[in-house]
Amino acid sequence: MKALDERQLLSLLAAIRQTRHYSPVLLAAITGLRLGEILGLKWGDLNLDCRECQVVRSVQRTEEGISFKSPKTRRSRRTVLLPEMAVTALKAHRAQQNEERLLMGPGYQDLDLVFARPDGSIWPPMQFSSDFRRLIRRHGFCIRFHDLRHTHASQLLKAGVPVKVVSERLGHATASITLDVYSHVLPGMQEAAVAKIDAALGKAIGE
Repeated sequence: MKALDERQLLSLLAAIRQTRHYSPVLLAAITGLRLGEILGLKWGDLNLDCRECQVVRSVQRTEEGISFKSPKTRRSRRTVLLPEMAVTALKAHRAQQNEERLLMGPGYQDLDLVFARPDGSIWPPMQFSSDFRRLIRRHGFCIRFHDLRHTHASQLLKAGVPVKVVSERLGHATASITLDVYSHVLPGMQEAAVAKIDAALGKAIGE
């Protein structure tokens, strides 16, 4: 499991800015959504005015092929608040997608998907992951798409965001799962907490 620091993440985003992978990568890094959840998003799931994203389905490969699946657990079905940068990127992406729809004409499959192939069809997760790895390798990065989810969680925890809130954004069944997965981040959080105590009370008590 890898997590990018802020500098690495910004470098990655800058490197792929002009590709169709940029918006889904950005969304993963600042929401913690899984790849299948991102590829399953429909425009009807988004309220960009309220900066809300409803996670209600996932794209998965089954014996019958690529299809939509309901979230695994009740907590996986969730509402995630979007940062303003995500809203801006999604609006730009929608404009580009509308241009692709016009170019394809009747051949465009309008499934209302936020992230799709150029013809509007479902973007298979395995194909996306393979293309993503090749793309970022050219820029010196070697991570899995899922590591963007770890990046989001680690950055939130290091910033002092409560574990319960992080767990809700990730769609974990319980907060204890979040604690188990990201226990390596906690020692640093304790050091930061002690530093805050010293800063807030140390001088006053020492007087």
